[in-house]
Amino acid sequence: MELASLTSSLLTTLGVARERFDGGEIAVHSPIDGSLIGSVGATERAATDAAIARAHDAFLAWRSVPAPRRGELVRRFGNLLRDHKTDLGTLVTIETGKIRQEGLGEVQEMIDICDFACGLSRQLYGLTIASERPGHRMMEQWHPAGVVGVVSAFNFPVAVWAWNAMLAWVCGDSVVWKPSERTPLTALACRALFERACRGMSEAPAGLLELVTGGREHAAALADDRRISIFSATGSCSMGRALAPRVAARLGRSILELGGNNAAIVCPSADLALAERAILFAAAGTAGQRCTTLRRLIVHESIADTLLERLRAAWRRIPVGSPLDASSLVGPLIDAGAGTAMDAALAEAKAAGGKVSGGEAVIVRGCEGACYRRPALVEMPAQNDIVRRETFAPILYAMRYSSLDEAIALHNDVPQGLASSIFTRDLAEAERFLSAAGSDCGIANVNIGPSGAEIGGAFGGEKDTGGGRESGSDAWKGYMRRATCTINYSGTLPLAQGIRFGLDES
Repeated sequence: MELASLTSSLLTTLGVARERFDGGEIAVHSPIDGSLIGSVGATERAATDAAIARAHDAFLAWRSVPAPRRGELVRRFGNLLRDHKTDLGTLVTIETGKIRQEGLGEVQEMIDICDFACGLSRQLYGLTIASERPGHRMMEQWHPAGVVGVVSAFNFPVAVWAWNAMLAWVCGDSVVWKPSERTPLTALACRALFERACRGMSEAPAGLLELVTGGREHAAALADDRRISIFSATGSCSMGRALAPRVAARLGRSILELGGNNAAIVCPSADLALAERAILFAAAGTAGQRCTTLRRLIVHESIADTLLERLRAAWRRIPVGSPLDASSLVGPLIDAGAGTAMDAALAEAKAAGGKVSGGEAVIVRGCEGACYRRPALVEMPAQNDIVRRETFAPILYAMRYSSLDEAIALHNDVPQGLASSIFTRDLAEAERFLSAAGSDCGIANVNIGPSGAEIGGAFGGEKDTGGGRESGSDAWKGYMRRATCTINYSGTLPLAQGIRFGLDES
């Protein structure tokens, strides 16, 4: 079946009316073969304003619904995702180009965050705080924040949105979602499933999920609107630099998940077979189009020749092809522009003395209109500007080091600070890497690669990565507002810090 017909069939099965994905001005092309698979309308400014207003009205009602009931809605949505995992996962593959296993994995991540958020709905804990004043009690409460604006990226079109939306809903917020203009069809499918989850649940007001489709101007509209209490954006560092000041100008709150330039240090004691497998997935998975993709490999000079030869042999064997083919491990880049950026980066690396293995275009039969590239392994003499700059493509730069201090300095000497890893059997090396003097990233791993985060931990990074945290741990606090409360149950009014303040009664 041609991709357009398959996409139409999937969307219909998932509950999306045909007029929603056929006839709009935003053309959607599958990176698998470049074919047109649908089109959606761009939301007009008046309609965007109305969507935010509906979301705000929904918040005013939803904030008073008991949190466990809010969790029930998320549980219902999670069950629908279970029922439609294969269809939605296939749609993710068609729209993004990631292989089937990764498309299914993305939907499983949505299911996992639904489970997490449902349990969280009974654990939105505050604190009881000892007061210095007799007859007083202090406590800390968490209240719903308001409307959460979510701007998502093409590479994880539904999972990262779900990290935000599931937490927002159990926290008592509503959501306005602006998906990438490259991947709006999966967003339509998620909205249809969520609307189905809301049916029969009288507490769920209309407007809990509003969808705004379009480009940068639509993201800017969310960033500028005071009714958006929390603005969560995933994308490039340049996108974050453009939008964050707009939110800050109105003293709004941002959650930013921006670029990564993730590294792995391979120490002399490392299990090279384990490291090779981890490096392969981290560097080549999703065709190098993850924010947590492994982009820099820092290898001890005593094992560099051995490991790099093993990696070059593995890189030559990577099956590149249609992601609908079960034998493929690497699918296409999102579009021709990504291929051009990859070619330019490899040329710059080569001009700086890099030794390039792979990186060439791959012709896939029946997919000549798409952009397939073999992953590239580039041995660099030093960490220069091209290595410090993130290129969203399957390029792994390899460098050598002699001491762990040198390796950590190389590791941290980039603008981004998302994910990191070290491969070692030396406990002291592992602990040093995880210490305050080690990795400066938000994610630091030992004996696994930097990609493939679980939903149980807070996800996010430092420096140019934006500092935001999503998903697990206590990331839920980012979707709420904190209130510190003091209750005086005595008949007197002692002041804090022992202050005496009163009028003379004489």
